Amino acid sequence: MATHVLVRAMEGAANATTTTTAAGPPKRQVVLYPTPGMGHLFAMVELGRAIAARGLAVTIVVVDPPYDTGAPGPFFAGVSAANPSISFHRVPKADDLPPVASKHYEALIVEAVRAANPHLRALLAAAARPTRPAALVVDMFSGAALDVAGELGVPAYFFFTSGAACLAFFLHLPALHARTAASFRDMGEQLVRVPGVPPFPATHAIHATMDRGDAAYGAFMDAAAALCRCRGVIVNTFRSLEPRAVDAVVAGRCAPPGQPTPPVHCVGPLIKSLEFAEGGGECLPWLDKQPKASVVFLCFGSLGRFSAEQTRELAAGLEASGQRFLWVVRAPPGGDSEDDPARKFQKPPEPDLGALLPDGFLRRTRARGLVVKSWAPQRDVLAHGSVGGFVTHCGWNSVLEAVMAGVPMLGLPLHAEQRMNLRLLEKELRLAVALEGYDGGIVAAEEVATKVRWLMDSGGGTALRERTLAAMAQGKEALRQGGESEAALAGLVDLWMTS
Repeated sequence: MATHVLVRAMEGAANATTTTTAAGPPKRQVVLYPTPGMGHLFAMVELGRAIAARGLAVTIVVVDPPYDTGAPGPFFAGVSAANPSISFHRVPKADDLPPVASKHYEALIVEAVRAANPHLRALLAAAARPTRPAALVVDMFSGAALDVAGELGVPAYFFFTSGAACLAFFLHLPALHARTAASFRDMGEQLVRVPGVPPFPATHAIHATMDRGDAAYGAFMDAAAALCRCRGVIVNTFRSLEPRAVDAVVAGRCAPPGQPTPPVHCVGPLIKSLEFAEGGGECLPWLDKQPKASVVFLCFGSLGRFSAEQTRELAAGLEASGQRFLWVVRAPPGGDSEDDPARKFQKPPEPDLGALLPDGFLRRTRARGLVVKSWAPQRDVLAHGSVGGFVTHCGWNSVLEAVMAGVPMLGLPLHAEQRMNLRLLEKELRLAVALEGYDGGIVAAEEVATKVRWLMDSGGGTALRERTLAAMAQGKEALRQGGESEAALAGLVDLWMTS
């Protein structure tokens, strides 16, 4: 799409800053700019909803990813229908992205965002007539947009969709880089120390940072530098959940020496308010028939896929546990997807449950288990009273959804920052317990059975549930009128309205 065509498409959003309605003066506009990927988009949409509810117009610019993730149209339409002050504008994916020397998707999406800069410049320039947008809020991998915002005089902020502990690692990465010439992958079980974060083995660092010679590692280093150049960082967490990490970041202990730490605004927990995707319709009616807090829910995010061997181990463990379960099963990854960052994020085929699961598994467990293909309405499932436990990949969106539903977690991390999240949840927050073996390649059926029984039917599982309910209460307190997160967001919106 030519830039001038995109400008015309954007003018409707730009007019939100100039049209006076009968209700009062024109609304200031905030432009949100997530990186490609549904997990990042979900969190950015919830931020947009919170901002729009406080009287600002919100435009969310979506860069089509350089891989096929399935059509997000129903999601966009549902959000816009429920929130008239939010509009979406899609930027076509670039056809000529340079090759990246990386097997990690982060390197690819950074290039996609950089290629979209001309489109973003056209949008911001159009929206600046007659009044520039109050702010541009970019995702953690959209740092290339800061130069565009600077050229046009638009204040730029980062929205960090992970927690404060992960933010601390991001900011501290240049300091870690300076301490040693070794890559994380070569450091083995050596502990990595980041202010405000429980020490973790180098094997638990964010996957894309494991090899300092990889293009993705360079993208993370660039992101760390960009964080120190913005007007502020908005974080999807609440201070009472991660007080040590938040305090360390705010005190400037994580940023590289000599670099400023921007203001930090903890506005979470922001979780999906509605589900718009199709499928999984049998989940809630089935849960309605189950006893209270009796079902363990297994779901591993939009990208969570296991080998056929690991899937069979999970099945055998669930069967041996004797517990009720609701399990979202995806097709195993293709053989070459580990080396192609684009293939990792293509929509997988529907799983062949008959071929993938042990012989007779579905028949033997049908009285107490439900297996659904590919997707379930996770937020709604976790909020259902019949769900008493959650086996999760520990993606931050999923962690917050579990916390706000009061559902205790077993952790089976897969990629990205999920191992770091599990370490935080288990060692410091005490809101999850690991399924041992995840760092060795396979979690055995015996471990699955033992931990699921422990979670659902033991004093230890009950104590974990009580701690999770306490965290849920803290999250609700943070979001109430005058609560710590509500006040942080209200102050930010006041600044944008008057700037």
